[in-house]
Order: sequence, then C-alpha cells, then structure tokens
Amino acid sequence: MTITRLAEEARLSGAVVHGGPGGGLVWLAGQVADDATLGTEGQTADILAQIDALLAQAGTDKTRLLSVTVVLADITEAPAMNRAWDAWLDPAHKPARMTIQAPLVDPAWRVEITGVAALPAPDAAAVAPGDDAGSAAASWP
Repeated sequence: MTITRLAEEARLSGAVVHGGPGGGLVWLAGQVADDATLGTEGQTADILAQIDALLAQAGTDKTRLLSVTVVLADITEAPAMNRAWDAWLDPAHKPARMTIQAPLVDPAWRVEITGVAALPAPDAAAVAPGDDAGSAAASWP
C-alpha cells in the first residue's frame, strides 16, 4: 500500500491517495475558490474544476466520487451552489453528499468542498498470469 500526497502546501496536501491491490481511495482536502471575488455559484464552479484536476492527477475522476461534503458560509446560498453542482455533476454517478453551514477561515470564501473518491482497479487483463501484481490482486480481500 502506498500513500501519495498531491498539491502539497505548508500545512496540508490538496489530496492524499492511498492505493493498494484492487484500487484505493483519494481524500480531498477542503477546496476553496482561487478567486474569492466570485459569487457562490462562481466559487463552486471554480472549486469543482479544481476537484476535477486533483482527481485526474490521482488517476480517477468525478464519476468515482463516493462522498462529498459542501460547506456554505450562508446556507441560503444553497440554490446558487446547486446550479454549479448540477451543471458539473454526472447524473449517472452521483456521490453521497452533505451540505452544511459553517464559518469559513476567510470571510470572502462562500464555499468549501471536500470528498472521497475511489481509484479504478488495475486492469486485470493487463496483468500477465503469474505476475506478482495479479497474484496480489487475486488474494486481496
């Protein structure tokens, strides 16, 4: 099992990938908008683009999101957040989601989003019979 940290900053990693036989998981740090002057819908769209980029860097995508937590500074802004969410969401692959209101570190931030995604399982067809990777995947619980 390996642990890989992506988009590291002074205090945190933008995502942490834990992989092993048969796949793994990606934990996203709370993502906030790069442009805090945007409204809630714009900040949400900005964050979702960042999530797409982090998931791609980890080797997965939004269709493999398992759960998402959306934190709004003002819960009355949920309709604006949902407009960006609905435009981004793949309706065939909806994650479990929770939306809450809480103060955010920077008062200009209106939205913060975190989540967990699955990594795809290694392609079993690409592993030759008797290959250690295939044996490990076959014995994984």
